Amino acid sequence: TPITISYLTGHIKTLLETDDLLRDVWVTGEVSSWKRAASGHVYFTLKDSGATVNAVMWRNSTVQHTWLPSTGDQILAHGYVGIYPERGAYQLYVNRIQPAGRGQLYAQFEALKARLDAAGLFDMERKRPIVPAPARLGVVTSADAAALRDVLRVLSARWPMVEVVVFPTLVQGADAPPQIVAALDAANRYSVEVAPLATILLVRGGGSIEDLWAFNDERVAYAVAASAIPVISGVGHETDFTIADFVADLRMATPSAAAAAAVPDRMEHIEQLRALRRGMAQRAAQEIGVEARHLAHLRGRLARVHPQRQLDQRRQLLDARRERLHGTARGRLDRRREQVRAARLRLGALSPLAVLNRGYSIVQKADGTVVMGPDESGTGETLTVRAAHGAYTVTRAVS
Repeated sequence: TPITISYLTGHIKTLLETDDLLRDVWVTGEVSSWKRAASGHVYFTLKDSGATVNAVMWRNSTVQHTWLPSTGDQILAHGYVGIYPERGAYQLYVNRIQPAGRGQLYAQFEALKARLDAAGLFDMERKRPIVPAPARLGVVTSADAAALRDVLRVLSARWPMVEVVVFPTLVQGADAPPQIVAALDAANRYSVEVAPLATILLVRGGGSIEDLWAFNDERVAYAVAASAIPVISGVGHETDFTIADFVADLRMATPSAAAAAAVPDRMEHIEQLRALRRGMAQRAAQEIGVEARHLAHLRGRLARVHPQRQLDQRRQLLDARRERLHGTARGRLDRRREQVRAARLRLGALSPLAVLNRGYSIVQKADGTVVMGPDESGTGETLTVRAAHGAYTVTRAVS
């Protein structure tokens, strides 16, 4: 009876995973490719002179290793054999890796790590915070190493105002551990006797496990733990872990990364200050605008109730009333004048003088009595004749 591909693959998977040899196996070979995914998982190929096998190491296993190989390394890989159904190919699922021929060194490393961990040297509670903007740093490393140049370059670029004090030491070989201990002790004495150090950078460039072995020395571990100054370690490359890294207050992957962690980035600070200044200017402008509007409102209210304003208003009202009063008086006077003129005209029309102006005359006796007719005067009587332009006397001749 035919079977499906899925059934076939599943059956093979079961056979592989239940085989006593294949579910717990050590494999030795050369790493022919090594790729770390963004997820943290590692995919690589192991080969020898006659065959190759694909392998995968999940992230939860990679983070437990202080050393991981590169292409070309001879390694011992522990895990189990399984099948990847989507490709129908078997592969090695690795949970432990160590260099081939270096098992004794790694055994010593793991034993010391366990002993120091039990002694509390790795406890997070003893880790101290790093000073965020130090004035002075100590650097423990080789005086002529590339690691020192990298550290100085990064410090100069990020925080050029920091003062750097170098405490030179060997970083490789049998004489390196006591010199590293002495350099750490010298840095602590300098901080007390000369000038305070904010942080100590313990750095070294990459290398093999043998090259980095001085930083796996128990004496160095206790010197780091005993330092009164916080220690940042930057030993090797990203995949390298040493005992000193576990004891340090902060572990960084490289010397450059350790330097970057020790100081802030001045450009970030400058940008933060610029943003703060912009924010303050905006808030100040807003507050000034609010206060200006409030002040204008108060000025308006003050202007309405100010004594001078009220006095001006009263003066204006008084002027208006005076003008109206003067207008009323002038009107009344004009009307009275017109009445007087009209009365004068009427009176003039009734005046005897007006009659005289029309050519008439008035005859009066000596006593001023007006002679109204011929019977009111006698012959020879002197009479006064008044005309429009003067008066003259006459004597009546006969009646």
